[in-house]
Amino acid sequence: MKRVRKYFYNTDTHRFEKLETSWQAKALRILGFISAALVTSIIIVSIAFRFLDSPKEKTLRTEIRVLKEEYVSLQKEINSLHKTVAELEDRDNNIYRGVFESAPLPDSIRHGKKYSVADVDQFAYTSSDLLIESINSQLYDLKHRLSVQQQSYDTLERLVKAKQQMLTAIPAIQPVSNKSLDRVASGFGYRIDPIYKTPKMHTGIDFTAAMGTPIYATGDGVVREANFDNGGYGYHVVINHGYGYETLYGHMVKIKSRVGERIKRGQVIGWVGSSGKSTGPHCHYEVIRYGEKIDPIHFFFNDLTATDYERMVKIAAANNQSFD
Repeated sequence: MKRVRKYFYNTDTHRFEKLETSWQAKALRILGFISAALVTSIIIVSIAFRFLDSPKEKTLRTEIRVLKEEYVSLQKEINSLHKTVAELEDRDNNIYRGVFESAPLPDSIRHGKKYSVADVDQFAYTSSDLLIESINSQLYDLKHRLSVQQQSYDTLERLVKAKQQMLTAIPAIQPVSNKSLDRVASGFGYRIDPIYKTPKMHTGIDFTAAMGTPIYATGDGVVREANFDNGGYGYHVVINHGYGYETLYGHMVKIKSRVGERIKRGQVIGWVGSSGKSTGPHCHYEVIRYGEKIDPIHFFFNDLTATDYERMVKIAAANNQSFD
């Protein structure tokens, strides 16, 4: 293809002359073209970045969407765990510890440092590092609370064992076999003294029985006394049950236990007699709480039904003459 030459008419010379373009004009044309191309490119790239995603951006957006969905699911599980732990803590404070009269654990101990529940919308434009930190904070809170709860249950287990020991130690049965309840001769309170015939405080319950009838320990404990008392109890046994409780069994014909011996509830410690200040074979039984003699009628709950208990209270309340 032949190159086209351009001519122009020169009015001064009245001739057609060949058009020559200076290098400055050529440079300006080239510079203008390059500038226009650059501006156009910038506009196209800006539009592309504004409305079109690159493959990498598409991948990142997909990962962010999946991460957010997983975070929402994980947050729901954490909230469910928080609710479960809160229910356990509530039962621990208001039920289990209430049974053992133990003070509830304060929230400051359970939580340590308390973290608030995360808001999903708050993390819509948050980096994954902050999301992970938020989850780790909540998991730390849960782990700490579960650890404290485990320690609390260990404490409750020890309290259960101590409570079992206490329940086996506290007097809870009658000292002699008395299913028909007809062996209660005299109760706790002011009664007529069998010798002086005057009102006198009777500090226990008298159970009449044939000579040699077995006498049983009414709770677990250790024998503190097992000897003869010239003052009135005759051959008698005193058992220390712990927890402030002691029991006394008087007027035996013979003692089976010895001082320092560990005794179980229902174990035979002696036999009914009439030794000491006594007007007939019987067992004088006392319950002592922190040094004060109290009515034993309230300590037969392992032996009696509600009906039997009411009947026994009426029998023991009769204003009659004691046997000692």
